[in-house]
Amino acid sequence: MDNRTLLKVGIVGSVIAALCCATPVLVILLGIVGLSAWVGGLDYVLFPVLFVFVGITIYSLYRRKAAAACCAVEIGLNQKKGCTK
Repeated sequence: MDNRTLLKVGIVGSVIAALCCATPVLVILLGIVGLSAWVGGLDYVLFPVLFVFVGITIYSLYRRKAAAACCAVEIGLNQKKGCTK
C-alpha cells in the first residue's frame, strides 16, 4: 500500500471511530434496530479501533517523511541521495 492510500485509510478510520466514540451515533442506530444491549460494550471496541487508526496515520506520516528525506535533492547537484524503494 502506498503512503497516500495508507494516510487516507488512517485519517478516515480515525474520524469515523472518533465520531462513534464522541457522539451518540451508534447508540441511536443500535437503539433503532433493537440492538441497544450492545451499547455497554462499545467502549471495549471503539477505543482500540481509534488507537489502531491513529497509529496507522502516524505510521504513514513517518513513512512519508522518511521517503521525502531519502529522496531529497542535494543543492547544486541534480542527484538523489541514494533513495531506494
